[in-house]
Amino acid sequence: MMHSGTDPQVFDEVIAFAKAIGMIALPLYKEQPGYILNTLLVPVLSLSLNLLVNGVSDVETIDKTWMKAMMTPLGPFAILDMVGITTAYNILKMEADTTKDPIKIKSVAYLKENFIDKNKLGSTTGEGFYKYPHPAYKNSDFLK
Repeated sequence: MMHSGTDPQVFDEVIAFAKAIGMIALPLYKEQPGYILNTLLVPVLSLSLNLLVNGVSDVETIDKTWMKAMMTPLGPFAILDMVGITTAYNILKMEADTTKDPIKIKSVAYLKENFIDKNKLGSTTGEGFYKYPHPAYKNSDFLK
């Protein structure tokens, strides 16, 4: 990731070095909190949670929709379980505290009440949105 003090020649050398040792170079030409992946992922996870919290759909249907549409092996809630619900909670809480957005505040309260307070923190604790090990992602019937 470049910033205003980065020498462009050094940046290019780092990119070339990464490629030379078999890495996938993902150059960022200016500073970006969360880099590329988290900048894209956090809104998807947050909006998926909004769908659930507002009663639009359930965890399995939201995950299945994402998996089918995006051709990915995991849906947003399985990703939340993998990342850790505490991490998602902390990110959303910081956003809710900063923006006072009622939708984010509602999602934070939902995560706290249903997951944080019950120690259902995701795959590392054996339960989050799913119980682990979860057979759905190994079962082809899940995606039908």
